[in-house]
Amino acid sequence: MKSLPLLDLLIVFAYLVAMVLVGIYFSRKNTTADQFTKASGKIPGWAIGISLYATFLSSNTFLGVPGKAYGSNWNSFVFSLSMPLAAWAATKYFIPFYRNSGEVSAYTHLEHRFGAWARTYAVICFLLTQLARMGSIFFGIALSLQALTGYPMAVIMIVVGISIVVYTVMGGIEAVIWTEVVQGVINTIGALAILYLVVDSMTGGIEKIIEVGQANDKFSLGTFSPDFVQSSFWVVLLYGFFMNLNNFGMDQNYVQRYHTTGSIKEAASSIWLCVYIYIPVSLLFFILGSCLFAYYESNPELLTTIKMAAASELLPGGSPDAIAQLASTLTPADYGDKVMPNFMVTKVPAGLLGLIVAAIMSAAMSTISSGMNASATVFSVDIYQRYFKSELSPKQSMRVLYIATTTFGLLGMLTGIAMIGVKSVLDIWWLLSGIFASGMLGLFLLGIISRKTKNAEALTATIIGLIVIVWLTFSPNLTDEYAYLRNPLHQNMIMVVGTLTIFLVGMLLTRLKKHKRELAEVAKEEL
Repeated sequence: MKSLPLLDLLIVFAYLVAMVLVGIYFSRKNTTADQFTKASGKIPGWAIGISLYATFLSSNTFLGVPGKAYGSNWNSFVFSLSMPLAAWAATKYFIPFYRNSGEVSAYTHLEHRFGAWARTYAVICFLLTQLARMGSIFFGIALSLQALTGYPMAVIMIVVGISIVVYTVMGGIEAVIWTEVVQGVINTIGALAILYLVVDSMTGGIEKIIEVGQANDKFSLGTFSPDFVQSSFWVVLLYGFFMNLNNFGMDQNYVQRYHTTGSIKEAASSIWLCVYIYIPVSLLFFILGSCLFAYYESNPELLTTIKMAAASELLPGGSPDAIAQLASTLTPADYGDKVMPNFMVTKVPAGLLGLIVAAIMSAAMSTISSGMNASATVFSVDIYQRYFKSELSPKQSMRVLYIATTTFGLLGMLTGIAMIGVKSVLDIWWLLSGIFASGMLGLFLLGIISRKTKNAEALTATIIGLIVIVWLTFSPNLTDEYAYLRNPLHQNMIMVVGTLTIFLVGMLLTRLKKHKRELAEVAKEEL
């Protein structure tokens, strides 16, 4: 196992120290909860836009997207193509709503609409989504650093996790945003550097990459037929629209940033800046995955180490012969996430390697720190102040935020450790986020769009929606005896069907209640 040269280790160490110093610098301003959670509304819109872009550009993108493109094609890029429509809905409806309400939490209004249960349910879904997100990102960063250093993934997560906790707890949302601005730039430069090195190492250059990619259908966006069983163009487009609508419309990571700007216009412009940057940069990562595929397809002897590493994780404790036999059966989809770390180990020169590792770390740290801050805010406002102590002094508020931020950072780290051994970091994130976010988004849309829907209809719709989500998620594991009860749809449709179930059932129940009331009034008049 090759380890990082001393120069690269010093660069990575310097980056971690710099992040902690950023937290110390901004800690001087964090004397109130308003400053810690909203930066007193003084962050410029362009900085918010880049920070939103950096939040999207996590290690799931940096490692998961090239790995996905390597193992399949550009089908997942359709997720990015869905962003403009979701951004339009968010800027037209959601941002004005949040700014006019003045509530720092995205979920307070659900209690006003449907009662305390709705707010609590949405908060639980959000916190579970954040743990899934942070866990998958911890896993992604550990996956790459393990290949580079040889240290156990759990040890890597602990070291990186402690650094993130320190600068996030000390610096608050302002430290998170400004470090994300820097991290967004570093991430993009790192991706461009790796892409250049792959193309430069490829015999035949760009022409050969295109030739290999076309021969293996690597540039496909998926089938355009109305197929919802496999990951077709339409499945990813629908999933992407609903997931991005959840991100821009009710994810506390984003909603909290809308309050850090000076106006509605600045908040809206930050979303569009995020979209304009992220779409081409996400395409860059898919191109990188296709280039890596062409490189290793042209040099198949280099895949032995990658396949053996993947087989060792799939068969822990197995004999060398058993691992070698398993490795010979693996497909590109089975080891795609390990390809880019391997390329970095073998092809990236010293010095530059440290900068790229710092870029991957910054991609992970930006999203995790954002999730920690948002989770702590939601816990403080929607749980602690709602159920335990509504009136807090500035000192008490800060203590709750500090403790909650630390706790969620550690829980995210433990979630990442629990994910060790999964095949695709992008797949596991999409599955978990779809499960938790669909119920939350469906209830939110019902509350915003249908003003006549009351508590009883919303609660009934949510219960029915949860039953559907549980069935969609777990029915594929049923035995052959109950095969007819299995969910036939692709797993990404959980987000779509779950959201629509809650929303449409709620609308239907509202309409039936109105019709029943009208019939009762007619009968009363006839009497």
